[in-house]
Parts: sequence; C-alpha cells; structure tokens
Amino acid sequence: MITAQQVQRIYGTGDQQVHALKDVSLHIPTGQFVALKGRSGSGKTTLLNCIGGLDVPTAGMIRVGEQEIASLDERARSRWRLATVGFIFQAHGLLPSLSAYENVELGLRLAGVRRRERKGRALATLAQVGLAEYANQRPYELSGGQAGRVAIARAIALRPKLILADEATGELDTDTSHDILRLFQSLARDGMTILLATHDELVTEYVDRVVEMIDGRIVEGSSDKNGGQSC
Repeated sequence: MITAQQVQRIYGTGDQQVHALKDVSLHIPTGQFVALKGRSGSGKTTLLNCIGGLDVPTAGMIRVGEQEIASLDERARSRWRLATVGFIFQAHGLLPSLSAYENVELGLRLAGVRRRERKGRALATLAQVGLAEYANQRPYELSGGQAGRVAIARAIALRPKLILADEATGELDTDTSHDILRLFQSLARDGMTILLATHDELVTEYVDRVVEMIDGRIVEGSSDKNGGQSC
C-alpha cells in the first residue's frame, strides 16, 4: 500500500536548512496497522504529510497503491486525497460552527456520497466511536477527547483505503484509547491500511508493526511483532 524510497524533506535554504526527513525508506502492505513512534521533532508528522500528499518530498519517491504522489499537481493531489486517504490531525481540524454530525457529514458530502446515504453513515460512524448521543454538539461543547473522536469518525466514515493519524489517542482516557485502537485493528483486518504516529505505549498491544524514528531517520531494527524487519 505504501512504498517510500530514500525520501528527503528539507525546509529552508543555505545555513537555515532543516533536514526533517533523511533518506527514509519504508514499505507497508495493504491491511497493516502500523505505529510510527519517536520523540517530538523526529519527523513523524512530516512523513505522514508527505505520504498523504499534504507536503512534497525534496527528494525520493513515495507511492501509495499504484499512485506516485510527486507526479500529481496540487489539484490532482487534492482529488486523490479525497478518494484515498482519511486524515486524523492532532489538532482535530473540526469546523467550530458545525455539530459533530455536520462535521462528519460534510466530509461525506465533499467526497460525493449520495444524500440519502450520508445521514446513516455519519450517525453510524459516530456511534462506532461512542458519540451517538453527542451528534448535535459543536466542538466547543465537547471535551478534547470527544473532539478527537469526532475527527476519527470523520476520517473512517469515508471508508478510505489509507488512514494517516497523528496522535489520534493523545487526548483520550485509557478505556477510550483501547476502544479506538480495537476499532483501528478491526478496520485493518478488513483491509484498511493505518499508519498512526504516536507516543502512546498502549498501541503496541494492537498494531502489527512498530516503526521507530529518530532525527528524521527510521531506526534500523524497527520490526513487526514477530521480529521481522519493518523497512
């Protein structure tokens, strides 16, 4: 599902250059649930953004499915993202004037889902993340953890091939984190590929593989649960 080869991402010029990614190579098959772990500043979010087409590598190649991301112009990347990728951002990215239901339904509308299907799918997905009774609440009326679950519902309602999640369980209590991780695990078993950037130690109980990053590089020895090489 994801192939990255010698990916670099450099910001700035001259003496002000920041090498956010340094020759990152990674392969993730379809249907794997993978944790991307590392300290703040290790490059996790930059890698997610490059894989999802929100950013473009300075060098190297990223392919998702059969699509090489760098070959697309900005408009084509936007269409591709809408059809392929579900994003869960650390800051949630919810529209404050819309209810939880409307935030989820809007994503479905933009993706071209038929009107009569949108309502049922939005409500069912909110129920999946334990927020059925909060469907009419706006983001400022929700806790941080509840807002995070709305963001998760918005992403999975699209039924994307790939979910890219940045600290999706960061503001959740332990019980809710277990629920969401079990949901991700179930989605992966059904063929969805999930890459989760996280500091949460709970994820190791649920993921197929852990990939460690330090200073923009993938650490040699990052492995699956059976000890296989991850990249």
